[in-house]
Amino acid sequence: MSFKVLTDTSANLPTPVLKQRDIGVIGFCYYIDGVEYSCLDTEKFDSKAFYDAIRGGTKVSTSLISPEKYRRAFEECVSSGEDVVYVGMSSGISGSFSVAVSVAGELMEQYPGRRIETVDTLGASLGEGFFALMAADARDAGKDAPETAEELRRRVPEMCQVFTVDDLMHLRNTGRLSNAAAWVGTVLNIKPLLKGNTEGKIVSFAKALGRRRSVDMIADRYEKLVKGGESQVIGIAHADCPADAEYLIKLLNKKHTPKDIMLVDYEPVTGSHVGPGALALFFMGDADFRKDKPAISLPNLPNIPNILKRDRDQTRTDIQEEAEGAACPEAADSI
Repeated sequence: MSFKVLTDTSANLPTPVLKQRDIGVIGFCYYIDGVEYSCLDTEKFDSKAFYDAIRGGTKVSTSLISPEKYRRAFEECVSSGEDVVYVGMSSGISGSFSVAVSVAGELMEQYPGRRIETVDTLGASLGEGFFALMAADARDAGKDAPETAEELRRRVPEMCQVFTVDDLMHLRNTGRLSNAAAWVGTVLNIKPLLKGNTEGKIVSFAKALGRRRSVDMIADRYEKLVKGGESQVIGIAHADCPADAEYLIKLLNKKHTPKDIMLVDYEPVTGSHVGPGALALFFMGDADFRKDKPAISLPNLPNIPNILKRDRDQTRTDIQEEAEGAACPEAADSI
């Protein structure tokens, strides 16, 4: 039996892809100077202007998807006899998924015989969007909603999400780093490598000194963790750092060249949290990558006074501490 695939704007899928694959989208909202916006059409999103505004001091806030929005989207389908597979943003970074689960339960009682399957991707951006595409593949292959949702949930741990940010202060502002950690990181040009853990929360698993080194390390993780890269479409999302994205693509094509690469601008809601300069890679790989290791806090660096005295270029090249599993505190539930 056919079903409707729904996701939200955090999935970061280009509008032409959504239309081609018949995937419905529920919009997150963001706010600038008290004015509400929603990016339902990526083709109309001016990412450079948006991230330049943030660089210039513009404050952006976000909110959960309301029960009313979920109800309208879900009920439109089930009232016409369609089941639903909703592919949602990680419950580890947003309370919206729990709202979706609650609304789905209410509507299934109201419409006996109809199924609204909710899939927690434990991810965001293309780490969510690729599962919406998998759901569309399953639908087109004739699978039903429960069977599709079960398959997606089974594959969620395999999604590797590796990213870095340019300015640690954005993580501080969203509650994911302490002031001290952000300050030390900024002074020393430390770039954290982040991932989604088994609970879908963002954790820091390594640190690099310098932007170029952080991109190199993302590519290195791909080489070590990817499974069947040559047959995969992998994803890259960036927040107005196209040159870094192109550099990452060159690195990825050296080994385990992927079947294709989907390159997108970070949509504004997730992008406002990771900040301008964020760069992320999404691919299917080793499920153990999500598991946490003993935590080491970000500012816990060796010989900080000595590092400060060293030549900047030498520091970038030779001084790098990789610390498994530095957990970032859970952020406020604003998305």
